[in-house]
Amino acid sequence: MNVVANVYRGEQVESSHLGHIAVVDSQGRLLYSYGDPHRLTYARSSMKPLQTIPVIETGTADRYGFEPADLSLCCASHSGEPRHRTRALSMLARAGQPEAALQCGTHVPRHEESYKQLIREGKPLTPVFSNCSGKHSGMIATATHMGEDVTTYHLPTHPVQQRILEVIEDITGYPKDKINLGTDGCGVPVHHLPLAHYAWAFAKLARPEVIENPERQKAVQRITDAMTAYPEMVGGENRYCTDLMSAFSGRIVGKAGAETVYCLGDRETGLGIAIKIEDGGPRAINPVVNEVLRQLGIGMDGPLEALAEYTNPPITNMSGNVVGRIETSFRLAKTDFSLRV
Repeated sequence: MNVVANVYRGEQVESSHLGHIAVVDSQGRLLYSYGDPHRLTYARSSMKPLQTIPVIETGTADRYGFEPADLSLCCASHSGEPRHRTRALSMLARAGQPEAALQCGTHVPRHEESYKQLIREGKPLTPVFSNCSGKHSGMIATATHMGEDVTTYHLPTHPVQQRILEVIEDITGYPKDKINLGTDGCGVPVHHLPLAHYAWAFAKLARPEVIENPERQKAVQRITDAMTAYPEMVGGENRYCTDLMSAFSGRIVGKAGAETVYCLGDRETGLGIAIKIEDGGPRAINPVVNEVLRQLGIGMDGPLEALAEYTNPPITNMSGNVVGRIETSFRLAKTDFSLRV
């Protein structure tokens, strides 16, 4: 079995998580893998950096004065902290749109104090609290700028989503006629393609100079610069995406996706990494990401030490006592396979 992590209670394995890993360079060569690197996968929110590219290419970002922190928020699965909500509302206001234009739905935010304050004030949850409100604000602004119907921006046939599909085909190197669509938790299309192609996409995010279209190169550079300069907008306090990019001081661009996907690109080596935990449970993903980086020799000079709390994290009981741990259990295998068609 392709076990990536074991969960110990005491010294006995109580549970195991299976997973798949692909490591690809910017030329589309699959260099290392574990499990099935070609597993068809919905990358979910890991694709937000790609979904943000049309916000720049259409001229939307420049027209509405989107700052790097705004672009970072477009790529976010944020915690619903005040800084996230304020910036999303500001983006909408600059596009002349109300919060009611958001089609992302809502949920209890990760930021507990924001939710408690709502309860104290007797106010309802609204869509800006959704972890996807930044992405949706960028989509709404793009539809507004392009003179398109704002009420249907989230539907697969809308030009906003068609532009995104074209970008995903280009950056992942996977034909769009083979990409099956589902519906993400926030209501927009989500794309189903092989895991290794997501890794290739993040290798291109790490090395945008390999992208043929010079305008797309510039857009990708702006997005990755924004994410690494403002990692707190991508996640928030005590969030792995934020802590990872902060620890690597601009070297790594990383993004989590629901059902336990993680994609990242190393701007120093040009490697892209994509990981999928088979059962969709989130507890194993951060230790696995750290272990992949360790096996590749990335971050051994300090960043992985700063992320030590995510490596083999303890299992505690109701009293807070340590009763076990999560421990990674895999070895990357060298591979030689080209993803180019």
